Amino acid sequence: MTLDVWLTYLLSVIVLSVSPGAGAINTMSCGLRYGMRRTLPAILGLQVGLALCILLVGFGLGAIIATSSLAFSLLKWFGALYLIWLGYKKWDDSTEVILENNSAEQQSVTAATLFVRAVFINLTNPKAIVFLVALFPIFLNPNTPKSNQFLILGATSIGVDSLVMIGYAHLSSRLRPLLKNKKAMRLQNRIFGSLFVGAGTLLASFKS
Repeated sequence: MTLDVWLTYLLSVIVLSVSPGAGAINTMSCGLRYGMRRTLPAILGLQVGLALCILLVGFGLGAIIATSSLAFSLLKWFGALYLIWLGYKKWDDSTEVILENNSAEQQSVTAATLFVRAVFINLTNPKAIVFLVALFPIFLNPNTPKSNQFLILGATSIGVDSLVMIGYAHLSSRLRPLLKNKKAMRLQNRIFGSLFVGAGTLLASFKS
């Protein structure tokens, strides 16, 4: 893979990662509620989900999902309903913001829960798989081993998305002092709950 090809792919991935989606919504929501440090498991979960999507594409399953209407529809509706369910839970959540070194933090959602939730957000997003199926062949050289190329493209995708999500988490965590009362926290929950529902609705309307 030549440098100019990689740089073109890098630009494409940056645009994709920066564009607001379900992963960014989840990261900003966690950053606002839990702060930067406790959002890291959610960011890691997103990357694991992305890595699994890349493996699916690498083994050819992504192409099946992209071309099989039944497989695509099942994954699409599962992902859409999952995001809508997250939105409902977020909208209905009346918990106050968790402050660092506060005893209430011990009763908060666990790091494992944040991690698993984020994995499913990326793994149940067929748009990501379709994007990878459509994008990867453009940058793959058929005359050289594909495994190394997949490794480069996959590592680039995960690296860029990790940095972007860390940026989103950092920016949103800086707003936490504004959410120290129940009214502000309720407003934040309902805004992000609505965004999750909106993302789920858009996902349900997406066609391959």
